[in-house]
Amino acid sequence: MEGVENLKVESYFREGIKKGIPIGLGYLSVSITFGMIAARGGLDVSTAVLISMTNLTSAGQFAGVDLILNNAIYMELALTIFIINIRYALMSFAISQKLEKTSLIKRMIIAFGITDETYTLASVEEGKINYKFMFGLILIPYLGWAVGTFIGAISTEFMPANLQDALGIALYGMFLAIIIPAGKKDKNIALGIVISIVFSFIIFYFPYLNKISSGFSIIICSLIGALIMAKLKPIMEE
Repeated sequence: MEGVENLKVESYFREGIKKGIPIGLGYLSVSITFGMIAARGGLDVSTAVLISMTNLTSAGQFAGVDLILNNAIYMELALTIFIINIRYALMSFAISQKLEKTSLIKRMIIAFGITDETYTLASVEEGKINYKFMFGLILIPYLGWAVGTFIGAISTEFMPANLQDALGIALYGMFLAIIIPAGKKDKNIALGIVISIVFSFIIFYFPYLNKISSGFSIIICSLIGALIMAKLKPIMEE
């Protein structure tokens, strides 16, 4: 019985690894761009890699490095990163409702590895999820992000500038690869995505609203889309 249980636990980890590979490959290309920007701005390779290994947040790191290179004060840097990354707190709360009971340390590790993409894949899993699955899911993206940063930081000397700039589109392609299949599978999810996109345009183009940071904008649009769909198409408990 013990051997069956161990095999089951290992299969959870392998499943997480398998689902994390596409995200890791996407992160690899995006973080190459981050490494290039950091290196071109004057940061050494080890500093750029250390930032990626301790943050794992694309928008936060790009904004943070820009502030660092412009000699921003620590308070400005801290507040900016906090605002951009605050959505991860909501994502962690949501994942905690699906997570099987586990220790505080393991929950902290999972929370550290939560990103937009890993959260999306974990949230659409049916039933409960466990630590082994989540650890496998975040491991490859984490390694991809760190390795990509290293590659980008050391490649600024020989890679053409136009190719460096083009790599930034990978992040958007990764988002589309996550939401389009889910939207095609369920028309209610598709409608929720459309509602969130509409409100995103409203926030971006309307005066005063366009002063809202990108992090808060994502939170607001996601909540509005979810609340409207919860009202229009509530999921009844069995």
